Amino acid sequence: MSPEQFQQKLFIWFDRHGRKDLPWQLDINPYRVWVSEIMLQQTQVVSVIGYFNRFVARFPTVQSLASAELDEVLQHWSGLGYYARARNLHKTAQIVADNAGVFPQTVAELSALPGIGRSTAGAILSIACGQSQPILDGNVKRVLARFHAVHGWPGDSNVAVQLWQISQRYTPTQRAGDYTQAMMDLGATLCTRSKPLCDICPVAEGCQARQQGLVKQLPGSKPRKDLPVKQLHFLLLLDKENRILLERRPQTGIWGGLWSVPEFADPQALQDWCLQRHYRIHASQTLPGQRHSFSHYHLDYIPLLAKLENPINNVMEGGRAVWYKTVEITTLGLPAPVKRLLQQYFTEDQNDEND
Repeated sequence: MSPEQFQQKLFIWFDRHGRKDLPWQLDINPYRVWVSEIMLQQTQVVSVIGYFNRFVARFPTVQSLASAELDEVLQHWSGLGYYARARNLHKTAQIVADNAGVFPQTVAELSALPGIGRSTAGAILSIACGQSQPILDGNVKRVLARFHAVHGWPGDSNVAVQLWQISQRYTPTQRAGDYTQAMMDLGATLCTRSKPLCDICPVAEGCQARQQGLVKQLPGSKPRKDLPVKQLHFLLLLDKENRILLERRPQTGIWGGLWSVPEFADPQALQDWCLQRHYRIHASQTLPGQRHSFSHYHLDYIPLLAKLENPINNVMEGGRAVWYKTVEITTLGLPAPVKRLLQQYFTEDQNDEND
């Protein structure tokens, strides 16, 4: 099947069955496409819809995002994970805002901005600007790897080069934006990772993986390795007014820039930390341990709920550690497991008070 035949069959299918009412497909402009593409990285469409709607409602333009405090941006991102995406979004918004709010019009210039890679740049330029630019997100990698029976893990540099060449060759000069949307749709709805719907795929007759019985094997998986396990103790420390102590994490690293509870390698380190600050614990309770998995390790954490006996100052350590009331927590950017932990505790605590 030639690229032209592939495009024709794909357009016929997309015009009849493609998704055209997702929030970022309405009122299309570079800003909205950019935000959606960043959110959709390693996150499913169904999870992104609500976040996108809330995000653009609060930050409708690149200028409004650029002028916002990072804390508020992170708060609107809380729960989506991979928080470097939000920090880069904020940085790039400030750069674009300084350019009168105009996004660069070349892949090279867009790719030079924080958090924007070649595929994201291509998606912005094709969907929002009508340029003929290839993309290679996860869905498109899967479609092309199967259609051309490309073996190997797409994350491998040699395999990626091959897929980029195919993507370039198949991207049309006309209706490039629709083609980009159609390819992402095809991968998301028919050519899925498991249980692909080959019988109704518009390009099934040319798919080499189907012809060779390799649909389940392609694309190749990332070489597996056992993830290490890191163990921590989380301290939920409450003062006499039932405020909780939260610390802002460093800008770099896991959960960068978010607010979290103090964490320790072991109970002794936790006790030493309290002694150094002259905290006298009135009562404490060890809560059930939980696990949060990252892409490169598992985090097992044991929460310790503790209440102070002595009064404390409201702000400490240059503002990095702050005592927050329950109602204030909802306005902060919190890591997902910490947010769930606090919601669980405060909900139960409030229910106990109401009984």
